[in-house]
Amino acid sequence: MSSGSIEEPGDVRDCVLIPGGGRQFEGRQNVSYFEGISAQSAGSKALCLHVMRLPPGGHAEPHLHADHESAVYVISGTVEHRWGDGLRERMLVLPGDFLYIPAGVPHAPYNASDTEPAVAVLARTDPNEQESVVLLPDLSVPDR
Repeated sequence: MSSGSIEEPGDVRDCVLIPGGGRQFEGRQNVSYFEGISAQSAGSKALCLHVMRLPPGGHAEPHLHADHESAVYVISGTVEHRWGDGLRERMLVLPGDFLYIPAGVPHAPYNASDTEPAVAVLARTDPNEQESVVLLPDLSVPDR
């Protein structure tokens, strides 16, 4: 059994463990994240994976990822995903649901509960934690 390394022909790389309960930080989108896999934490070349926590009634600032796709898996809570031109499109994303967000699509998640936090796992094809985040200050999150 290997002790944390994967060997490929002509290439030796180390696997990296990021212990649970890792560093928490605030993203540019005004959302709390728990650090997972990124270029900075694990040396990832094409993937970023974190846990997002939205407080009751909380939302991210409108933003997009210009060249990178995103995927979301909701663990708990109900997230209202707002996207598109003027963030006029809406859908509820429930625990167990997966959501795909294409590159370049304006979006902002919103916690639909006034009492429970929402928790989701986020993956992006940009390995740098905040490099591809483009804030959209001209957009505001529409009222409920």
